[in-house]
Amino acid sequence: MVPLGWIGGVVGLILATAISLYANALIAMLHEFGGTRHIRYRDLAGYIYGRKAYSLTWALQYVNLFMINAGYIILAGSALKAVYVLFRDDGLMKLPYFIAIAGFVCAMFAICIPHLSALGIWLGFSTVFSLVYIVIAFVLSLKDGIKAPARDYSIPGTSTSKIFTTIGASANLVFAYNTGMLPEIQATIRQPVVKNMMKALYFQFTIGVLPLYLLAFTGYWAYGSSTATYLMNNVNGPVWAKAMANIAAFLQSIIALHIFASPMYEYLDTKHGIKGSPLAFKNLSFRILVRGGYLTLNTFVSALLPFLGDFMSLTGAISTFPLTFILANHMYLVANKNKLTSMQKLWHWLNICFFGIMSLVATIAALRLIALDSKTYHVFSDL
Repeated sequence: MVPLGWIGGVVGLILATAISLYANALIAMLHEFGGTRHIRYRDLAGYIYGRKAYSLTWALQYVNLFMINAGYIILAGSALKAVYVLFRDDGLMKLPYFIAIAGFVCAMFAICIPHLSALGIWLGFSTVFSLVYIVIAFVLSLKDGIKAPARDYSIPGTSTSKIFTTIGASANLVFAYNTGMLPEIQATIRQPVVKNMMKALYFQFTIGVLPLYLLAFTGYWAYGSSTATYLMNNVNGPVWAKAMANIAAFLQSIIALHIFASPMYEYLDTKHGIKGSPLAFKNLSFRILVRGGYLTLNTFVSALLPFLGDFMSLTGAISTFPLTFILANHMYLVANKNKLTSMQKLWHWLNICFFGIMSLVATIAALRLIALDSKTYHVFSDL
């Protein structure tokens, strides 16, 4: 909202919702293409294009998931720092320290939860943590907005910087709605698979987006162009309420990260033949070394460049645009080439070209933003 303003932000969020629903629907409709269930996105790409496409899609997925994980570790570290500042604002503990703590907790959780289906009750806790954060952030923002004087809603920066930040914000928008792992998430959905996937998508992109709209619009209304990347850094209110929201955000980030890291865990487990009891010495030591090492690298990158907004822009540009929009349209075009009319084919080619251009310019904009932030802040910055 900050780099787009009211009109651009509202239109952008709604438009991103619509195009994300459309692109994910294309992927869902290909879930049983060729009479086979494709429970991994890379499997679907490999089935349609061949082995090289399988490897390229997996590489894009890996980048996407790695960056998402980095974003969650930064978010968890920011939430943990916000709790610390509430009780002891002495400047001794810096953001990188909290990111390191968050990374360690993520690694411990990854070691204790051997696979995605073992999350079980943790998904219920995840929902509760999300609701706690949403309710507190909304109520405190609303209270601040009612009491606050007139806010500045102008888009900050020079004319040139506004162009780049607007392009970067478009990548943020698509990143907010897409994972690049729809087949993996829906791998255990019951029959009829495609129909139930579509029901889930319609629910997610209607009812499911309302909390996002609620916080985005209320937060921007309350604080204007001074709204922080992490909303709880703006709000005023009882210490206990802010602490509860920050702790909920921290715990929710740990669980959410595990979901998005699971495809990498599953790949590594399969490649190295990890089977049997999760508590077997070989399996436990493998999780400690491999998952611990993976999250150590992820945590290091997060602490090195803790610019959450920049990570979102770059991820959206280099992986979300290609995975969710370019690849989805082209796969649907190839899979149904004998069934589509000339106008339908033209429509998909226009989508491919448009999102290809958007991916390129958004990557440039995101890299520029990171370069500027790297000059303003040093590595391992305390933001």
